[in-house]
Amino acid sequence: MTIRIGANPIIWSNDDMQSVGASTTLEMCLAQARKAGIEGMELGHKFPQTVAEMKAALEPFGLAFISGWWSTELLTRSAEEEIAALRPRLELLKGMGCKVCIAAETSNAIHGQIDTPLSQRPVLESGEWDTFARRMTVVADHLADHGIDLVYHHHMGTVVQSRDDIARFMDKTGPSVRLLLDTGHALWGGSDPAELARTYRARIGHVHGKDIRPFKRAQADVYDWSFLRSVLSGVFTVPGDGCIDYARVLRELPDYDGWIVLEAEQDPEIANPLVYARMGRNYLIDTLVATGHLS
Repeated sequence: MTIRIGANPIIWSNDDMQSVGASTTLEMCLAQARKAGIEGMELGHKFPQTVAEMKAALEPFGLAFISGWWSTELLTRSAEEEIAALRPRLELLKGMGCKVCIAAETSNAIHGQIDTPLSQRPVLESGEWDTFARRMTVVADHLADHGIDLVYHHHMGTVVQSRDDIARFMDKTGPSVRLLLDTGHALWGGSDPAELARTYRARIGHVHGKDIRPFKRAQADVYDWSFLRSVLSGVFTVPGDGCIDYARVLRELPDYDGWIVLEAEQDPEIANPLVYARMGRNYLIDTLVATGHLS
């Protein structure tokens, strides 16, 4: 069993608001990640998209490539169309030796709309769940045939946000569909991250370590802010700087083997990325030792 600490470049520059962190170069991001003790990186919009270019970018810093977000559109296109669209990403993942493909349905998502409050996020009708889950399972089966697990990212502002959404999704999809446990999105969406870990431990294939600032979350809920306004307010931070007890979560994953990826959607002009990456990494290492995952 091996747990490695990675990072998402959203700590340095935001994918949904590309003006946030726009001046941060890819080289600055990778150098600081390595300096913070990070072992691998997920994909960001400043990263190359081919195997040769990705290796050339990461190897000087001794960083692995973990995976990257893939926006599915399975409410509006068939599984076969999704698989065709996914082909270049699959080649990148295979060429870089990745084990997982991160997927989230975005065909009707609102998390990228700064003026749309979260109360208006999409909700599936009961009949839509079956079609959605069936198509997702077909895509996951295809990835599994290539040795890669589809890990689904529940996310604020999407059709899989609440605890009930996660339960429906997991109940209706096949075993090839695994869960990406994002602790911050779980808590904000109304789930207990430790309970999710306990309930779905056999199907959790990837973990995002993102923490919540309770006061900022309360503001976002009371004033019905959009996801992006909430992010700009500082609702998210790294593990160890918020309210989530990661020891509780990790004790529910005694056999987890994979990456825990640091995330903190903050403005790097306000929250120094190197400081926060190192803080989150150190906290997770200490917690992994305390829970017996590392010695």
